[in-house]
Amino acid sequence: MLYYLFEYLNKALNIPGTGVFQYITFRSALALILSLLISTIFGKRIINFLRNQQVGETVRELGLEGQSQKAGTPTMGGIIIIIATLIPVLLLTKLNNIYIILLIVTTIWMGTIGFIDDYIKIFKKDKEGLKGIFKVIGQVGLGIIVGSVLYLHPDVTIRKEANYKAPMVQTENVIQQAPIEEKSTATTIPFFKNNEFDYAEILAWTGDGYEKWAWLIFIPFVIFIITAVSNGANLTDGIDGLAAGTSAISVLALAIFTFVSGNIVFSNYLNIMYIPDSGEMTVFIAAFIGALVGFLWYNSYPASVFMGDTGSLTIGGIIAVLAISVRKEMLIPLLCGIFLAENFSVVLQVAYFKYTKKRFGEGRRIFLMSPLHHHYQKKGYHESKIVTRFWIVGILLAILSIVTLKLR
Repeated sequence: MLYYLFEYLNKALNIPGTGVFQYITFRSALALILSLLISTIFGKRIINFLRNQQVGETVRELGLEGQSQKAGTPTMGGIIIIIATLIPVLLLTKLNNIYIILLIVTTIWMGTIGFIDDYIKIFKKDKEGLKGIFKVIGQVGLGIIVGSVLYLHPDVTIRKEANYKAPMVQTENVIQQAPIEEKSTATTIPFFKNNEFDYAEILAWTGDGYEKWAWLIFIPFVIFIITAVSNGANLTDGIDGLAAGTSAISVLALAIFTFVSGNIVFSNYLNIMYIPDSGEMTVFIAAFIGALVGFLWYNSYPASVFMGDTGSLTIGGIIAVLAISVRKEMLIPLLCGIFLAENFSVVLQVAYFKYTKKRFGEGRRIFLMSPLHHHYQKKGYHESKIVTRFWIVGILLAILSIVTLKLR
């Protein structure tokens, strides 16, 4: 909203200084500061409100050190992250940008699913929360919306090679290259020199006209990514500060990808896919990072509030949509390696337990407990040490992900 106000002040009234709002870097910095202030200042009030409403965590007895002390700690703190993200976004972004619209829808959609889940756990006294089938339906529904919009919307275009020869046009006595964008389901494969892959090519064996059926591959893949990443974030939210910290690291790397992919100069220099209008997502990401760091102020050990599914499902959904929008979804296993490890540890544990129970008559385990962070708790590591080491691994994975811009 403020963007449009300052745009009017700059173009209609020509007020000095108002043109600064045209710069993504300025609005991103402002969004980061504003979201950080909202999450830290108003976060305390939200926590007190949750405590007064007796919105406390019901902790299951799992035999973990210090676990009993967490009982009664306010949960549903993901509300802080959502509010601190959306307010700066509504104030500082171009609200007609299709990527911003998708991210706002994702935030509200996944936040609502998580809120319902937390509500059932707390107020209905049902430890299972929202039935798994309904969570999956919600995730699939969002995947269909995101995949369909990215596939069909005319504003979602790319330039496969940022440095190709575009036709010359003359505007206001200045001769420049006119950008040519095209609809495409192409994405980026990390570590490869010719690193663009089009989902439509999977159907090339069907003959001419296969491109029009690309949605049969693209949309299900979007659904899978959103479901996997949101569940990964949900599993990672098990000890104080783990999910918020690792997510902030991953999202910071995505901010670099959105900025360079949406900037024709940087994308040309790096010889990467230019995605028109995607740079606006950098402002959203800045607000999101500020909200995560502000939430971490209260969620670090010992936590004064838990994010609950309201926060974890929202975080995972946003990261997935960001990666898909900037055509970096193939990097998710690397960029979100912590989420992958947590997810994979649960899958391995359950599969191995069922296999050994069938084979030997008794279930055996690979890990002392899953998800993975609980395994280290069982081994006697303190929560703070586990979180810090996971953050360090997350930083290394984020750096390696950024390096793929040139490492091919």
